[in-house]
Amino acid sequence: MDAPIEITPTVWQLPFPVGHVYLVALPDDGYAVVDTGVPGSAPAILDALARLGGRPGQLRQIVLTHFHLDHMGSAADLAAATGARILAGAPDVPYIRGAAPEPTPAFTPMERSLYAGVMADLAAAEVPPLRHTEVDVALHDGDTLDGWGEPVRVLHVPGHTPGGIALHLPTSRLLFPGDIIATSPDGSRAILGPGNVAREEAIASFRRLAALDDVDTVCVPHGVPLRTGVRAVLAAATPEKDWL
Repeated sequence: MDAPIEITPTVWQLPFPVGHVYLVALPDDGYAVVDTGVPGSAPAILDALARLGGRPGQLRQIVLTHFHLDHMGSAADLAAATGARILAGAPDVPYIRGAAPEPTPAFTPMERSLYAGVMADLAAAEVPPLRHTEVDVALHDGDTLDGWGEPVRVLHVPGHTPGGIALHLPTSRLLFPGDIIATSPDGSRAILGPGNVAREEAIASFRRLAALDDVDTVCVPHGVPLRTGVRAVLAAATPEKDWL
């Protein structure tokens, strides 16, 4: 894959066709990863880590914003290769472990068409089967993450999945929103992520994140990261009208 894209001096985007991954440098010469791409993405993530000068054993944390295939897909492989701990929102833990059947999204017709196309592309790419995995730390709203060198607030943002989380870094003025916020292909608009299990909850979570007043960068998993005019872009968003 291409070289990691620097978002800040300590955050890099690893762009994937479905579900971007973000690497974060930690102050103890370690790294964290936010989401893991589809199954089979671990070698590309480890290659990106190596390009940044890191070794597999330096990956300390794997933070999953939710349980979907394009976010938890390579968590098991990464954990096995690195010894990193896996962290995820508590209500999503049974689905990540494979202990409960995943709730089905309530697709709009537009979302259903998009989903069918994505799944067809993954099948054509011969993406390996999903491996479920243990979760070491179950996260709740208001928790903070250790070892990041600055405060990292965990926000429970349900709707896309029951246990979706966002990570808010007020000092860096940066947000990892999970699939609650996506962007248009040109990065000019913030939109509601598609395929929500509870659309109204997802819209409320979108509004909660959009109301944060100390965010200048939004590291979306789908689309182009928001890095300029973020306040105006989020204020102009109309998630109630997206995907209808």
